[in-house]
Amino acid sequence: MASASGSLPRYILQRVLLIIPIVWILLSLVFLLLRVAPGDPVTASVGGRLAPEALAERRAALGLDRPLWQQYLEYIGNVARLDFGKTISDNIPVTQVVRDNGGATLTLALAALLVALVVGVPLGVLAGRYRDSARDVVIRIFGIITYAAPVFFVGLLAQLLFAVKLGWFPTSDIATPVTKFQVPPRTHILLLDAVLDGNTTAVRDVLLHLVLPAITLGLLLCGVFIRLVRVNMLQTLKGDYVEAARARGLPERRVLVAYAFRNALVPFVTVLGLQVALLLSGAVLTESTFNWPGLGLKLVDYIEARDYAAVQGIITLFAVTVVVISLLVDVVNALIDPRIRY
Repeated sequence: MASASGSLPRYILQRVLLIIPIVWILLSLVFLLLRVAPGDPVTASVGGRLAPEALAERRAALGLDRPLWQQYLEYIGNVARLDFGKTISDNIPVTQVVRDNGGATLTLALAALLVALVVGVPLGVLAGRYRDSARDVVIRIFGIITYAAPVFFVGLLAQLLFAVKLGWFPTSDIATPVTKFQVPPRTHILLLDAVLDGNTTAVRDVLLHLVLPAITLGLLLCGVFIRLVRVNMLQTLKGDYVEAARARGLPERRVLVAYAFRNALVPFVTVLGLQVALLLSGAVLTESTFNWPGLGLKLVDYIEARDYAAVQGIITLFAVTVVVISLLVDVVNALIDPRIRY
């Protein structure tokens, strides 16, 4: 028992040390891929607004006039200090871009995850319970369609039907201009700021704007959750403990919830953390479709402007987020299943 508990800190330390080369590889790839593109990013971003002398000064300030290896070492050193530099197009710190727009992406991601859980988990349980029935076939087809359908296509259909035709929800943005003006930016998460301000009208406005983007992005994960929960339910329903519970005369609902479903959630929680990458990639397309003012939309804008300093910062944030959540998933797995520690 002591050896098992003693191996957990060693396992966590190994996983933390493994993050270092992973993050370094990711940073190096981002740095190199953005610089192999032809052309000058400063000229592409602000070439029509600055004189040649000012352009030369901007290149020198960004270190673009130095050898590539010096730029690389400076970039790695700055990231280690959580300094992502300044954007080329508007000359503001990348950390400020993350602060001002990260709250919108976080709101959308959490709302989409909630939609995926509320829809995907019950449907997965239902499909596993009634395996190979008409319900199972319909749910599996629904899961395949939601996973395979392009996010931007689903978003455009949702805008056309629920915003333009029916007029139930707004077509785009996170809130009306009046709401964004009235709510003070305390946390830079507009929905939370509206709640803290006690402005129920603003809360309702943000929630109405959130519905369509959250459902669009949530359906992307919904198909994954349906398949995961269904497969795990099929495995747990074959377990001896489930048969024993049924033999004792327990109601079928209690057998499903207390025995099969609870055990099916263990591997599901493991994979749940690994879906963050899919959630972030889907957020980029969803924010572009609904003009949602998050990091995904800013990333697209900066890519179009060839602003590699901003692109580096945002992609680095996404990559580190995925890596850290993967670490947390590994730690949770080690706590749940001691066999993973060895």
